Amino acid sequence: MANLKELRSRITSVSSTMQITSAMKMVSAAKLNKAQSAITAMRPYADKLTELLQNLSASLDGDSASVYAEQREVNKVLVVAVASNRGLAGAFNTNIVKGVRELYENQYVGKQVDFVTIGKKVNDVVSKTHTVIANKSELYDDLTFANVATIAEELMEHFTKGSYDKIVVVYNKFRNAASQDVTTEQFLPIVPVESDQEVNLDYVFEPSKEEIVEELIPKSLKTQLYKAIRDSFASEHGARMTAMHKATDNATELRDALKLSYNKARQASITNEILEIVGGAEALNN
Repeated sequence: MANLKELRSRITSVSSTMQITSAMKMVSAAKLNKAQSAITAMRPYADKLTELLQNLSASLDGDSASVYAEQREVNKVLVVAVASNRGLAGAFNTNIVKGVRELYENQYVGKQVDFVTIGKKVNDVVSKTHTVIANKSELYDDLTFANVATIAEELMEHFTKGSYDKIVVVYNKFRNAASQDVTTEQFLPIVPVESDQEVNLDYVFEPSKEEIVEELIPKSLKTQLYKAIRDSFASEHGARMTAMHKATDNATELRDALKLSYNKARQASITNEILEIVGGAEALNN
């Protein structure tokens, strides 16, 4: 009977876990739908703005080039690592940590590499081995363009003051609910147009190209960072929904297996009791 009691306890425990993971899956699915709609609507605008900015910047001569496009010898790098504040999302946070480690080992060994972290999970790991100059994990309490723009302005200030020669953003790019790609994007300096690409700007500018570029650059950089964080936000909910779906399926299989074991044990117990009763009756008759 002790074995039956233990099996009943395990079945109850697994069933409770299954209910929790199923509820978390549904919550993540609802949040994913909203986050996916936001990033899908934003991408074309952000990509076109970046393309326009790169083309305009490439058309300026050296003296008119923006301070944000200044190419320097890279000695000091600032990495913006974007993850989440919560776990239970499969390999979502682990992949960012791996991506950051590979980025450092493959490109920046021997250089000064500092971090700005967005997400408690990546901050907990990175802060043990590198300098974290700012932890912006509270951003997820109110993820708006205005709050992201404030962070982007701080990054731009770090670059223009010469505190860092290069700033990159590492985040999970959303593909679908079951797939996210760890992506590294150069934030500053502005990535120039490839030399083999033609820059055709047959336009009349009012005001001048220089003024337009200076106006567009801060807006484009803020939009670029906002898009990356929105991508990561959608990826988080997709990863969590997938992880909770798999956890629910595994819990269901385990519960069914435990029920089968329980029924077999109960059947064996009943059979033993019947045999004991029959044996006792025969002993009395003899």
